[in-house]
Amino acid sequence: MGLEVSRLARNNADWQRLLEICALADTLILDEDGVYDPASFNDRLLLGLKGTMSEAELHVIKARLRGGILNKARRGEFRCPLPTGLVYDHFGNVTLDPDMQVRETIIHFFETFSRLGSASQTVKVFRNEGLLFPSRLHNSETLFRPLTASTAMRVLNNPRYAGAYTYARRQFRRIIDSKKTLRARDIDDWPACIPDAHPGYISWERHQENLKILKANGRGFEAARGSIPREGPALLQGRAVCGQCGSHLRVRYAARRGRQEAWYICNRARIYRGEPMCQSIAGPPVDEAIGMLIAEQVSR
Repeated sequence: MGLEVSRLARNNADWQRLLEICALADTLILDEDGVYDPASFNDRLLLGLKGTMSEAELHVIKARLRGGILNKARRGEFRCPLPTGLVYDHFGNVTLDPDMQVRETIIHFFETFSRLGSASQTVKVFRNEGLLFPSRLHNSETLFRPLTASTAMRVLNNPRYAGAYTYARRQFRRIIDSKKTLRARDIDDWPACIPDAHPGYISWERHQENLKILKANGRGFEAARGSIPREGPALLQGRAVCGQCGSHLRVRYAARRGRQEAWYICNRARIYRGEPMCQSIAGPPVDEAIGMLIAEQVSR
């Protein structure tokens, strides 16, 4: 029983399954217009039309709401969550964080990156200098934590630090198991991008230069990883675990004495937090010992 029977399901597919269950259980459905028997063809047809019309109505409502948000975003008036270092004032305008320590840390971060031209090197400088980077929690509380590579990349790729208003830089898609996947959009596909919309820590031109540097660094990193793990000679690819920190060892290949040799390295702490590399182990002796152990166990 309901004021509108279409409210018993979220979409037409769920509505049809509900009608099928009610028909099998001889259950009647009642709304303000009358009583329906899902086992009857005429009542089943009418209920199906009501479910289809309800789904279409929900689509129209969502489209109108989405259109209103997009129009407001194109004008730069839609209020979005701000990254660390930017806040809204009493009039709703975007300004720099009033905390001087937060501002000076972010300024020093961009100056360090401009000098070094590498996000990982910037992380190492912060670690060596004992500097912490501000991080804003969901309750608007700001904490200072060690700078990581992921945080550095997120700050460098965020155009809000360049004073640009942007909206929907990433696209969410729902997959089969109801989970959401995230995909970055090209700048030409952003619904809204307004440079110099509010104060920033760097200029829009400097932000574009930083993106070019990151892209060039990424190409160099991909070239260094030209030999993918599954085609290399290492025996314990993806299997070896570091005995000091417990992280999985990565494989690095080097051409020596006319042949390709593998090394097991533990460098996650260096990449993400700028810490010294945990350890590196030559691959051939380890692979030989593991191969002999496997042969011994198999031959028993």
